[in-house]
Amino acid sequence: MALRLYNTMSSQIEEFHPLRDHEVSMYACGPTVYGYGHIGNFRTFVAVDLLQRFLRQSGYNVRYVMNITDVDDKIIRNAARDGVSVQQYTAKYEKAFHEDSTLIAIEQPKLVRATEHIAEMADFVAKLVEKNIAYRTDDGSYYFRIKSFPQYGKLSKKDFGGMLDGARVDVDEYDKDDARDFALWKAPKPGEASWDTSIGPGRPGWHLECSVMSMEELGDSFDLHAGGEDLVFPHHENEIAQSESLTGKTFARFWFHVRFLLVEGEKMSKSLGNFYTLRDLVLKGHKPSSIRYLLASVPYRNQLNFTFDGLKQAAVSVERLRNFRQRLTMGSFPPGSKPEMQSLAAETIGRMKAALEDDLNTAQAQAAIFEMVRGVNAAFDANGIGQDDVPQLLVALDKFDEIFAVIKDDDGPKMERVFHWAPTEGREKDISPELREAVQSGQLSDADIEKKIAEMEAARRSRDFKVSDALRAELTNAGIVIENTKNGVRWRRK
Repeated sequence: MALRLYNTMSSQIEEFHPLRDHEVSMYACGPTVYGYGHIGNFRTFVAVDLLQRFLRQSGYNVRYVMNITDVDDKIIRNAARDGVSVQQYTAKYEKAFHEDSTLIAIEQPKLVRATEHIAEMADFVAKLVEKNIAYRTDDGSYYFRIKSFPQYGKLSKKDFGGMLDGARVDVDEYDKDDARDFALWKAPKPGEASWDTSIGPGRPGWHLECSVMSMEELGDSFDLHAGGEDLVFPHHENEIAQSESLTGKTFARFWFHVRFLLVEGEKMSKSLGNFYTLRDLVLKGHKPSSIRYLLASVPYRNQLNFTFDGLKQAAVSVERLRNFRQRLTMGSFPPGSKPEMQSLAAETIGRMKAALEDDLNTAQAQAAIFEMVRGVNAAFDANGIGQDDVPQLLVALDKFDEIFAVIKDDDGPKMERVFHWAPTEGREKDISPELREAVQSGQLSDADIEKKIAEMEAARRSRDFKVSDALRAELTNAGIVIENTKNGVRWRRK
């Protein structure tokens, strides 16, 4: 079975085949670096990361490019307000994006900055003018002539039959039901940053940037374009129009869009007080692996309801997987193998692969690995695992973690780095006492450990497994290795 993905262009799930055998070219709209990335942004970035990881695991050579939008309306306005250059203003937020991406185990694509492709963008506009697809206005701005592209609206499925020729919109982001000629190049305004180019002074429009950078890196046509669902119109619609008007070729063959998330059942907004950046959550003591696991727990085309109870459960799930791996690697098993365990490992790998091939169904892939965990844990107690079973079970676990990246990735050093954000962010009040203590001291006392193990065992005897698992997870996160032996629980520091 081959990978099947929902293609926004066709509005259906299609079998994915790249233009070239064993090679995938993909482009994702990255951050606009005027602020810190929020969890809605990172839901998209994590989903695209999962996709490119699975493509690589499936044997493809993936050329994955993501843009950094370091010039747009908001950036220009804010830089002018603060009296700094565009580069000075965006440097802080681009650095934060890199830190946050590393924190949440996103593999870095090739990153391209808008400000490093200004000359190419000006040349692109000039070519559109030559074809009478773009035109210059009296102030020196350039606009795309919508009526020159009859297929406009084919991605968003909007009907633009009644649009007026010559009506223009010059802002980068807009939410309209009618189309207008959009700005490709904006003439300079007093106090704003601009560049001198072959078509005159000014700066590019947001939509132009992605067309130029994606085609520079991947060619006139490439396999897959990804982004959040909010980018379908106008951003991606405009990319298609200007790119295909220039080349006469299909711009991107597959369009992969990730749905918004809710926070505690409501749309995330600052006015509701439920707007969280990634570092807000980490500074409150939530582990990066837990955040990544939760963001990946719902398939990308379904709406995720991000809750703090869900975040706590994600932490428990991650620790169950880490403890399971530790139990396999440190356990003592009799020689030989058990057919049931060999079959379970192979079936789990097959189920995870089938789930991810089915439009990247991450929920089913997670379910498959936990079914294996339950089966193997039951076999532990019945001496149903042989030495030769362990490598195959670890292969299944590693296959899962190659995609989800939550088991082997160590939260500890990451949490220590996060602590150093606080003074520069002015967020000291947001750091939980537990996080501050963990970072500063790095370990629990022997008495604290013994006390927590006693509480864990008491909870287990009373069959309160949720509390028991949470206590075990807390000890593991503090660097304590817990071993269940015939003589009771033993512990040691890593």
